[in-house]
Amino acid sequence: MRYITFSIIYFFLMTSPAQSSTFSPFTVQSENEVFTVNLVIGNIEYPWSLAFLPEDNGILVTERTGHLLLIRNNRSTIVAGTPQAAVVGQGGLMDVALSPFFTEDSLVYLSFTEETDEKYGTAVARGRLIYENSDTARLIDTEIIYRALPKSNSERHFGSRLVLNEDGYLFITLGDRGSGNRAQNTSDPYGSVLRLNPDGSIPNDNPGFNASEIWSYGHRNAQGAARNPVTGDIWVHEHGPKGGDEVNIIRKGANYGWPVVTYGTNYNGSIISEETTAPGIEDAVVYWVPSIAPSGMTFYNNRAFPGWQKNIFIGALAGKHLRRLELKENEVIHQEVLLLGQLGRIRDVRTGPDGFLYLLTDSDNGALYRIEPKG
Repeated sequence: MRYITFSIIYFFLMTSPAQSSTFSPFTVQSENEVFTVNLVIGNIEYPWSLAFLPEDNGILVTERTGHLLLIRNNRSTIVAGTPQAAVVGQGGLMDVALSPFFTEDSLVYLSFTEETDEKYGTAVARGRLIYENSDTARLIDTEIIYRALPKSNSERHFGSRLVLNEDGYLFITLGDRGSGNRAQNTSDPYGSVLRLNPDGSIPNDNPGFNASEIWSYGHRNAQGAARNPVTGDIWVHEHGPKGGDEVNIIRKGANYGWPVVTYGTNYNGSIISEETTAPGIEDAVVYWVPSIAPSGMTFYNNRAFPGWQKNIFIGALAGKHLRRLELKENEVIHQEVLLLGQLGRIRDVRTGPDGFLYLLTDSDNGALYRIEPKG
C-alpha cells in the first residue's frame, strides 16, 4: 500500500456549540468554503444512519438501539414494521438505504444484528414504506433477504453499510467479527463486501467463491460505503486495528489484505503482519496512522458548495471530526479536518437533495446536523 503525506490544516470553530438542547448555529471558515452548522433535531439515541425520502417526505434515521425514525417538520416519529434487532456490543439496527427505484417500489433496506441461540450475525431486511399521515409511516411486507452465516458469540465488527447502485445491485459490508482469518476465507462471507440482487439472490456474474455472495474480501470492518457518481465505482473505508484505517475502491474478486497486510498493530502494540503490501493484494487509496475510526461516507457533487466538487466526506469517531478528501481521479491529493472536537463522534455523513451535508453524532443523546453555505 502506498503512503501519501498530506498537509492537514485544522480549522477551529468561531464559536463552540453546547449540548443539542441549547444549540446555537455557528459559522466555520474552512479552506474552500464558509459554512454554517445548524441543528435539525436532537435527542436521538445512538443514531447510525440516515436516508432522504423524495418529495420532501422527510428523513429516515436509524437508532442503533432498535428504532427507525421518520424526521419531518422538526419532529420525529417511530416507523413501525422494522425487524427485531439484537442490541449487543457494536450491534443493533444499523444502516438504512432506499431502493434506487423508490418512487415506484417504496422499498427501504435495513441492516441489523440478528440473534439466534445467543449467537449474532448481520442480516438485511427490506419492506415497503407507507404513510399513515403527513408525519407518520410504517413498513409493510418486511422480509429478511439475507443472513450472514455462520453466526458467532462475538459482539463486534458487524460492518453493515449498504449501497444500491444504479443497476439495483445491493452491496453489503461485513466485518470480520473480531476474527481476522475469516476475512481471508472465501467460504465465509464475513470480512467481505457482498453483491446481491435487490431481492437477496446471487447475481450470475459474481466472482464464484464458495460463499457466492462475496464480491471482494480481506476487509476488517468497513463502516463507510458510497458510490462514486462520476465513475460508478463502490468505495469503502474500514477500521484498522491500532492504526491502519483504509479507504479502498472495490474491485470484483479482489483481496484487500486483512490481516495478511496492514499498517496497524494489535492494541497491545504487538505485530500483526510485517507486510504493508503484497502481490495479489489491492493497495489502499489512503490510510491513517493513528486511526481516526472512520464511519459514514459521501461523495459531494452538488452546486451548493462549488469548492467541494468531487470531494469525499468521512465522519470520524475516535477523531471526532469531519474529514474532507480532495480527489484527482482516484488519488487523494489533499485532506482537511473540519469540526474537530466540536460536535463529538460523527457516525454518518450524507449529501442531502438540497446539496447540504447532514451529520449524525454517535451518543445516547445524538443529533442530526445540517451544514449549509453561509449567507
